Amino acid sequence: MTTIDRDVELPGRGVVRVRDIDGPAGAPAVFLLHGLGATARLNWGPCFRPLSEHFRVVSLDHRGHGRGLRTVRFRLVDCADDAVELATVLGIERFLAVGYSMGGPIASLAWHRHPDRVAGLVLCATARHFTSRPIAQAARMFLPAAAEVARLVPGAAQERMLARMLSRIEHPGLRDRVTEELAGHTPATVIQAAGAVARFSSHDWIGRVDVPTAVLVTTRDELVPVERQRKLAASIPGASIYEIDGDHSACISRADLFVPTLVRACHDVAARADLEPRSVASVS
Repeated sequence: MTTIDRDVELPGRGVVRVRDIDGPAGAPAVFLLHGLGATARLNWGPCFRPLSEHFRVVSLDHRGHGRGLRTVRFRLVDCADDAVELATVLGIERFLAVGYSMGGPIASLAWHRHPDRVAGLVLCATARHFTSRPIAQAARMFLPAAAEVARLVPGAAQERMLARMLSRIEHPGLRDRVTEELAGHTPATVIQAAGAVARFSSHDWIGRVDVPTAVLVTTRDELVPVERQRKLAASIPGASIYEIDGDHSACISRADLFVPTLVRACHDVAARADLEPRSVASVS
């Protein structure tokens, strides 16, 4: 089993850092799409090795995050297209799109825009929409100005962003690792990403999803209310639901629960999509 971290050129888009773990021979591919303000390694760190025992695992940092594409514009649809373009470059015809929080809209948009490439969805701690209409309108009004300020004084914006994200981390070694991951963030782009998430809604089309889907609900989540997560699941025909007794950081803080649940959900979706490898290890 080989893990490759490398920079990949996406034609017409730029260079992105990618982690590609080959997994068992003939295994289906899962694309891990991270949440707002994170990176692939911060979001999915505990998941790489367990998933790679059963699947080919591919992850990338989204635009303006970590080692993602450098861009002056952030749109969720562009992130979805980036993932599909990466699959093309890697020679992967169809894959499971696995999204966490902001990665959920990116995964579902990848299906919406490229239904022939996305064989199934695994949506974690996410929703059809994240904010009320008044908050979305406020984000549309004020976040572009905040992004422009961050673009004009990136150093100060980077320091403030790092301070907020590190405020709850006490272990020095962990702080250093997180700081290294976040050092590549472009503050102005991350602010744009926050606005894009605030404005996102899939109400008009999510009910047309016609690929196998699993929804992982974080039952103590205060950032993405549980009710919204359940409504997402109810909107998608045939979606299976997996519950995790954790908050919005459950992918890390409750990895003991989240990781095996994620592996089971990916097997569920891969089997229903007829992508399961001929021989896989049993999943507890």
